Amino acid sequence: MTLTSVLLPTTVVGSYPVVKGSGLFARMDPLKHAVEVAVADQIGAGIDIISDGQVRGDMIRAFTSHLPGIRGSSVVGKVQPATRPITLADTKYALSRHPKVKGILTGPSTLAHGLSIETPFYRNKDELVLDLAQALAVEANYLQDAGVALIQVDEPIFSTGAANIAVGREAVNAIAGRLRVPASLHVCGNLGNVIDDVLRINVAAFDFEFANNPGNLEVLSEKDLGGRMIGYGCVDSADPGVESIETIKKRLEAGIDVFSPDTMLVDPDCGLRMQTRDAALGKLKNMVVATGLVRAGYTA
Repeated sequence: MTLTSVLLPTTVVGSYPVVKGSGLFARMDPLKHAVEVAVADQIGAGIDIISDGQVRGDMIRAFTSHLPGIRGSSVVGKVQPATRPITLADTKYALSRHPKVKGILTGPSTLAHGLSIETPFYRNKDELVLDLAQALAVEANYLQDAGVALIQVDEPIFSTGAANIAVGREAVNAIAGRLRVPASLHVCGNLGNVIDDVLRINVAAFDFEFANNPGNLEVLSEKDLGGRMIGYGCVDSADPGVESIETIKKRLEAGIDVFSPDTMLVDPDCGLRMQTRDAALGKLKNMVVATGLVRAGYTA
């Protein structure tokens, strides 16, 4: 899988601090300015594969509020695809500013576990997960046709033990299997108890956190990725401090000891939405500089 012409391409997991606009245009779309800021900051930091910033609400409601069959946080009928694209407009804006953009979907298992079932149509969340996958596959197709470089499916629920990963695997495969562009699966948290199940999922790349969960590096060191790429989280998204370039560089070098650099994507552990804009931008800038220093050692 070749996403860019550079070794160790930098990217983001997705979300960015929300910087709301003001004035007349902001009344019409109060979050348009936040999208513009997120995109501009990622480009300004030098990120190779950007996102739209994921600024329009939390990762659950951003999708479920658009799906027929869901009202609030309750499933009240059969879940259907949205009647119109959900994330396409913001993704197209990002594509108008930068050649490489990833489309991002909250995964069906994570969505299902953020909802309560209040209809006899579903006997359990496993059945719900599969219908959510079909709805998300439609959104994924919109993003693919718009020209994204890859599509990331976020399944943070997988590391918690709360999800049925066999069903989750079927659901993610149902999305990824319909795509022409590469699919990436993001799972944050400690992977020790679930890594074997996660690695059975048929995606082109996995994205894990290693800064806040350094034990994941040892877990992955014993596993065969089967030629898939690894999104290497080297910036702690939960830490409000901006790590030094040297700290990030050392984390990257530790990753290269385990993974071949030509299989690695470089990114923060998770989204940066909960940080201040200054901290988020600082983290991205230092990550890009650290990556450049490491990259130079392999391309000189």
